[in-house]
Amino acid sequence: MRKRGKRRARRQDLLLGALGVLLAFGVCEAVGRAGLVRRSYLPPASEVLARAVELAGDPVFLDGVGATVRAWALGLGLACAIAVPLGLLLGSVPVVDEAVRAIVEFLRPLPSVALIPLVSLLLGSGTETKVALITYASVWPILFNTVYGLGETDPLAKDTLRAFGFGRLSVLLRVELPATAPFMAAGLRISAAIALVLAVATEILAGFGEGLGIFIAQSGLSTDGTRDVLAGVVWAGALGLVINSVLVWGERRLFPWTPEHRGVR
Repeated sequence: MRKRGKRRARRQDLLLGALGVLLAFGVCEAVGRAGLVRRSYLPPASEVLARAVELAGDPVFLDGVGATVRAWALGLGLACAIAVPLGLLLGSVPVVDEAVRAIVEFLRPLPSVALIPLVSLLLGSGTETKVALITYASVWPILFNTVYGLGETDPLAKDTLRAFGFGRLSVLLRVELPATAPFMAAGLRISAAIALVLAVATEILAGFGEGLGIFIAQSGLSTDGTRDVLAGVVWAGALGLVINSVLVWGERRLFPWTPEHRGVR
């Protein structure tokens, strides 16, 4: 009964989401067709969607999307490689956590977008800049989720292993790491969205090179390029939706015992 209820709720969420998309599509289409807004400012949604589909057959555009995805993957991978070991260290050794807490709290609020000019000056406007900014922005959700997950580990399980003579490393690998993994996955999902936003935003501000953001920026400078701009935005949104769906599916498969995924298939 519980599984059936969760499946029903999931189907309802999907139905409501699809209904919201259709409603937004219909409103944009009606406004564009009725002439309430100039087509150069807001083309009909059907034309934007048709252009987005048309771009799927453009090799140059797809190469740009591939460049954005590569920068996203590299930055997110580096963020995981930095945040997970550092989070495990901070969460396991209170002395280290207290020593670096001030530095972390100083760096965390700095907006990544504000660092684009500085990083571009130091590294240029290529892939290195995008990867560096993506890594910086993506580290924090994974890092803090890892530290929080370690703090939520069952103390009884840790004490039981210690009572049987297991050392700190064994407790970390056998108890703390498995218990923290769902928190890491949630942080990864949040960071994946942030990384995609940073990748596209960095390209838009750079204005040249290759990438989805470059296509959007250059389209915005051309005459009557609003349709291409919105088609690029549709692609960015679709990429974000696909990435999030894949990560949610992976969480559901890897951690079916968590409350939000229990009984859902």
